[in-house]
Amino acid sequence: MGQVVSQDGTAIAYTRIGSGPALIIVDGALCHRAFGPATKLAEALAGHFTVYTYDRRGRGGSGGADAPYDVEREVEDIAALVEEAGGSARLFGMSSGGTLVAEAAHRGVAAERIAIYESPMVVDGTHDPMPADLPARVERAVAEGRRGDAVKLFMRYVGTPGLVVAVFQVLPPWKKLKAVAHTLPNDFALVGEFQRGTPPPAGRWSGADVPALVIAGGKSPEHMRNAQRHLASALPQGELTVLPGQTHMVKPQATVPVLVEFFNR
Repeated sequence: MGQVVSQDGTAIAYTRIGSGPALIIVDGALCHRAFGPATKLAEALAGHFTVYTYDRRGRGGSGGADAPYDVEREVEDIAALVEEAGGSARLFGMSSGGTLVAEAAHRGVAAERIAIYESPMVVDGTHDPMPADLPARVERAVAEGRRGDAVKLFMRYVGTPGLVVAVFQVLPPWKKLKAVAHTLPNDFALVGEFQRGTPPPAGRWSGADVPALVIAGGKSPEHMRNAQRHLASALPQGELTVLPGQTHMVKPQATVPVLVEFFNR
């Protein structure tokens, strides 16, 4: 494990494996190196790239848990990792991590190519917009020490069936989810502007003028697939691919061939 120091002095923990061009993987909500898909994905990609996985600030081994949230700080974290990787890198983000990747490229981080799996957006009437009070309710639950309630609010919003939420609470991963529940308000701040049920303004990602692959799961809900189609068309060099049979919980064996082909073009 290594550490980089972000622009505001926050230590960001990372792991590097493999060899070849640098590729940084950016996790979604509640995930970090010790919990989530990034580690297995990195192992599958390590034969093609030098893969960096890291704990987004406030999670795992990274600092910044008590600092006020600003997406610019997370962009600076990625920039610090890119500098550590030699000054340029490929970026792949999953879920809200994909939103962060688009934002990092838009704000000038030295990304050679970017790939995004299902950035969470609601751009039309095929899904209700995020309830206006949801972020505040989650933040209040965290502040009051009700981390489990915060996780449940999040899971219900993203469509996790009630029975699954109930079962999760008696399984070992529940403790890991609660451990990073304090970062949920950060993800709501990151994606909130894209959850309003209308497309973002034209030119929203005009600065992300690099080859960009947006990936959707063929079995994901209609609103998610529509959102990825919109994002691909909004990115200056965006293209869309759909993985048959995949959902938001995409399997590494489905994404790896697509990422290798795209990043090695």
